[in-house]
Amino acid sequence: MIEPQAGIKQHERAVLVGLVHKQQSEEQLDEYMAELSFLVETAGAQTLKRFRQKLDKPHPATFIGPGKLEEVKAYVEAKEADMVVFDDELSPSQLKNIEKFFNPKEFDKNVKVLDRTNLILDIFAQRARTSHARTQVELAQYQYLLPRLTRMWTHLERQKGGIGLRGPGETEIETDRRIIRDKISLLKKKLEQIDKQMATQRKNRGELIRVALVGYTNVGKSTLMNLMAKSEVFAENKLFATLDTTVRKVVIDNLPFLLSDTVGFIRKLPTQLVESFKSTLDELRESDLLLHVVDISHPNFEAHIQVVNRTLNEVGAGDKPVLMIFNKIDAFTVEEHDPFDLEAGPPPPDLEALKRSWMAREQGNCLFISATEKLHVDELRSRLYQTVADLHKRRYPYNNFLY
Repeated sequence: MIEPQAGIKQHERAVLVGLVHKQQSEEQLDEYMAELSFLVETAGAQTLKRFRQKLDKPHPATFIGPGKLEEVKAYVEAKEADMVVFDDELSPSQLKNIEKFFNPKEFDKNVKVLDRTNLILDIFAQRARTSHARTQVELAQYQYLLPRLTRMWTHLERQKGGIGLRGPGETEIETDRRIIRDKISLLKKKLEQIDKQMATQRKNRGELIRVALVGYTNVGKSTLMNLMAKSEVFAENKLFATLDTTVRKVVIDNLPFLLSDTVGFIRKLPTQLVESFKSTLDELRESDLLLHVVDISHPNFEAHIQVVNRTLNEVGAGDKPVLMIFNKIDAFTVEEHDPFDLEAGPPPPDLEALKRSWMAREQGNCLFISATEKLHVDELRSRLYQTVADLHKRRYPYNNFLY
């Protein structure tokens, strides 16, 4: 079980590094780097500066070019930054080479080098509250650590904790490949037992329709869960506030159903986490209806929708009935548009235009609400009642006393 270490230095200072290449435009990188900065903030650090470079493809040895690496190092030394965070997953050799570059033997300060995967794993280690979530995160961390043992070996004696270092252990014996593989095997067996227990729990829930909240991270799923179920699920304006699947019984008028809140998705979600959180994602596969919550106030909410749909397909839940819930309409704003600027393109659509557009795309199967301000929540309850009632009639035609 992974425990966040006590006495960790707060507000570590981070420098971010991203790459523009054939598969990633400057506009995409801008958004990814903003998201990476939010991840850094969620982990408890602050971003000092963002570096970017344009290459045809990542440098095989150091991800970015040697000249840019020198520029980043000069800034890190001048500002006494604690870590350098790369927006993509680094290969074991890239990680090793970059760490050697930032931490020569004569250099006293240990500058940590993290990639997006390691950073997300660290946040998950902080956020995991139950034994189930901790086991899933621990498995993902070991799977990430296994090919990178050389890197961990050289710096273990200097690690004092902090972001990216909430690893499964800090002694030489625990970094032995055989020990790591044994731990992975044991954790997988433990998760198999948990999966069976959770499957039994789902079977024992009776003849109730299951509704699952899905969406990009930090779109307001837990806030909506608290509103609908009158529960107290942990929610805050940070990424991955919820890791454990929370299931609550909700009753609208005389109609009961089960509502579950699941972990949020994100671009470049580490494959280790998708595999480790299989049992959590089973809740999606076995649900009868998905409520896809979208933060419509985010400038790139359509890209978030694509990420969620792609992830749902990957985990085998892409064929479920979906009700789109566009949340945070109270925070929606339209950027100023200069009609005389010919290069600016057409003006961005306002909220009413977006409503008409998405109502047409989803054949009217979407709603626009604000969970925090409780706007149009009655409309959501009414739509949920009708949808769940229809599903219940089709699933249990002999049990219609509820209607």
